[in-house]
Amino acid sequence: MNRDHLYLRLAVDLAILTVRDGVLNVLAIERAKPPFQDQAALPGGFLREGEDLVQAAWRELREETALDGETLHLEQLGIFGAPDRDPRGRVVSVAYLALAPNLPVPTAGSDASAAQWRPVADVTGCLAFDHDEILAVALERARSRLEFTTLATAFCDKEFTMGDLREVYQVVWGEPVDPRNFSRKVLNTEGFVEPSGGRRAQDTGRPAALYRRGPAARLNPPILRHGTDRSSLPTP
Repeated sequence: MNRDHLYLRLAVDLAILTVRDGVLNVLAIERAKPPFQDQAALPGGFLREGEDLVQAAWRELREETALDGETLHLEQLGIFGAPDRDPRGRVVSVAYLALAPNLPVPTAGSDASAAQWRPVADVTGCLAFDHDEILAVALERARSRLEFTTLATAFCDKEFTMGDLREVYQVVWGEPVDPRNFSRKVLNTEGFVEPSGGRRAQDTGRPAALYRRGPAARLNPPILRHGTDRSSLPTP
């Protein structure tokens, strides 16, 4: 009986998000080689023998952008395996989401001719392979995680103001957040943030109180976006 021979390769791709100058940015490379030469893509590459997935993600990030992935919040996003996602053959990708504040300007290397932070709005619809789909899933994961977890603090420095934290929500969600309601919800959520005891001078008004991330991992109650279907929320 004849059987088709399936040669499958495993890859990793990274959707790395940060807030720069009040805009949500994603790390993008410009591919130096075919396929999709000169087109923007997410950093990533093939798994090597003896390498686990996270190690491969760290290595590819280091080789393509010179950034240290071991310092990032990194979580597995999903598996992408459409048969035609890579014109070179059958390639299944394990995608990761990473979030961090104030990351340095990347340096291109490996099979990337350029690497840079780019506003998400500028690259959406323009990425190689199925990276637009990966980025869309990454964005929704990040937005949802801000509703139910304390992940927003991963976008902030070690010390931050309530305004800094609120800006993260506004930028990632893409919608305004009422300052007073937001502050009340954050401060009434045990373990979300803790006062650091410091203050930061502002252009106008009194110096703003500084906070640091607290020990909590989940938000109870959640901080929800406008339009979130509350009927789908888990019962307390």
